[in-house]
Amino acid sequence: MVNVTYDSSGDLLWTDPATGQDVVYNLGDISFVLISMALVWIMIPGVGFFYSGLLRRKNALSMLFISILAIGVVSFQWFIWGYSLAFSDTGSAYIGNLRYFAFKDVLAQPSVGSARIPAILFCIYQMVFAAITVSIAIGAIAERGRIGPLLVFIFVWSTIVYDPIAYWTWNPNGWSFILGGLDFAGGTPVHISSGTAALAISIYLGKRRGYGTDRLAYKPQNTTYVVLGTVFLWFGWFGFNGGSALSANLRAVQACIVTNLAASVGAITWMLWDFRIERKWSVVGFCSGAISGLVAITPGSGYVGAPASLAYGFVGGTVCNFATKLKFLCGYDDALDIFATHAIGGIVGNILTAFFAQSSVAGFDGITEIPGGWIDHHWVQLGYQIADSVAGLGYSFVVTTIILWIMHFIPGLRLRACEEDEIIGIDDAEMGEFAYDYVQLGQDLGHRLESCSSVDSSRQHDQQPPLSSHGSIAIEKNQIQA
Repeated sequence: MVNVTYDSSGDLLWTDPATGQDVVYNLGDISFVLISMALVWIMIPGVGFFYSGLLRRKNALSMLFISILAIGVVSFQWFIWGYSLAFSDTGSAYIGNLRYFAFKDVLAQPSVGSARIPAILFCIYQMVFAAITVSIAIGAIAERGRIGPLLVFIFVWSTIVYDPIAYWTWNPNGWSFILGGLDFAGGTPVHISSGTAALAISIYLGKRRGYGTDRLAYKPQNTTYVVLGTVFLWFGWFGFNGGSALSANLRAVQACIVTNLAASVGAITWMLWDFRIERKWSVVGFCSGAISGLVAITPGSGYVGAPASLAYGFVGGTVCNFATKLKFLCGYDDALDIFATHAIGGIVGNILTAFFAQSSVAGFDGITEIPGGWIDHHWVQLGYQIADSVAGLGYSFVVTTIILWIMHFIPGLRLRACEEDEIIGIDDAEMGEFAYDYVQLGQDLGHRLESCSSVDSSRQHDQQPPLSSHGSIAIEKNQIQA
C-alpha cells in the first residue's frame, strides 16, 4: 500500500517511509502536468502530418506511420531503462544507471525534476519528450528508408544518444546542468540532437533517385496536412514549453506567452523571406517559420521576457530559412530540412538564451534562482550555452553515424531501401497500404510493380521481365504526377 492520503485542503499527501516526513503535492500542479503531457503527445502525430504533407503521395502514409511508431518503441524503451538512464539520481556526470530499471520504485516520491510533482508523473511527461525527439529525427528516412530496421534504430538511438544528452542537460548530476547551461524545454536534448541525427541519417542514406533534377522539383502533395501538422505542433508546444515549469504557476504562463509570440514572428518572418523570391504568399513558408520560431524559443522559454521572444522569432525564422540552402552547398539530401529547422534553430535558441535570460523571469515560479545572461551582466553564460550546443551536436552526429554503419553490416538491418522500392514508393514496398488510391495508375500502364524486398528475384525473372530504365522513369513520373 502506497503511503498517500489527503490533507484538509484536498491535496495529495505522501509520507516518506524512510524519514517519516510528509510531502504535499498540489492536485492543480498534477493536473497541469498531466494535461501538458497529453499536449506533447499530440505533437508526435503532428510531426507526421507535417512531414507527410511535404512529400510525394507514394510516401505519404509511411511518414504518418513512423511518427506513431516512435511512440510505441520509445514507450517500451523508456519503461525498460530509458527513464533510469536519463533521470536516475545516482548516476555519473554523463549518464544515469539502472536504479529505476522497469520503473522500479518510480511512484510517489518527489521527482528529480521538481519536488512539487511525484516521480511517476515526471516519468510519463518526460517519456513523450523522448518520443517526439525520435519522431523528428527519423523523418530523415523520407522516401528512401526501410521501416523494419528503423525499429531497431529507434530503440538503440534512444538509449545511447537521447538518454545521455537528456541526462547531462536536465539531471542535477549532469555536467551541463552543473556547469550552468540553461535549457528550459529541450534546445539540445530534443532539437539539436534530433536535427543532427537527421543530418547523419541523410548523409548515410545518400541522395534520392533523381536528386538535383526536375524529378524531385515537386510541390508538397498535401498542404492541408502541413497546416494540420503545424496546428498540432503549435497547440502542443504550450504543453511542451509551459509544462516544463512542472507546476501551474506564473513561469508556466510566461513560457506560453513567449512561445506563442516567437512562433508568430517566426512564421511571418519566414513567409516574408519567401515572398521576396516568389512574390506569392506561401502557407508552407508560414508553417515552416512557425516551427522555426517554436524551436528557437524552446531553450529560453522559461528564462526570457516577452520582448526577447520577438528576437527569437525573427532570428530563428531568418537563420533557419537561409540554413535550408546548406544542403545544396554541402551536397546532402535532407528532404524535409530537419537539420536546418531543428539543429540550427536549437543552436540559435541556445545562444539567444545566453543574451536574454533573466534571473527575474526564472524566478516567476518563486523557486528558481539563476545568474541570468548578458542582460544580467553574466557574460560567461554564452560560453556555457555554446559548450552545451557543440557537445550535443557533435555527440549526436558521431554516435548516430556509428549506429547506422554498424547496422549497415548486420544482415537485415540496412536502413537504405533499394532503388526499386524507392521507385514504387515506400508505402507500397514496405507497407502495402496507401494514403491515397493512386496505385491503379501504374497498373493501368501495363506494368506490374514489385518490391525488391518482398519478391524473390528468381520469381521476378520467371514471371515478368525486368523494368528498363526508361520504364522505371515512366512509372515514377506517372506516380509523381498522381
